[in-house]
Amino acid sequence: MITIRSPRYSPNQKVFFIGGVGKVLCLQPTSGTWTYAIELEMGEAPEVGRLGAETTILLYETEINGVMSS
Repeated sequence: MITIRSPRYSPNQKVFFIGGVGKVLCLQPTSGTWTYAIELEMGEAPEVGRLGAETTILLYETEINGVMSS
């Protein structure tokens, strides 16, 4: 039986990782750790405008470096 500890980060928390900064959308236990859906921060709008939402990526808890202060 795999035991899993409490998640380190929670929804709506601003976090940073190699390659960017984002906000935790949701989380899910996966193979003894947590997987987080992170919505990347929006950069400046391009000249042609935006076509849709910004990118969302999946990261394991070990890939997140910490919480950003607001």
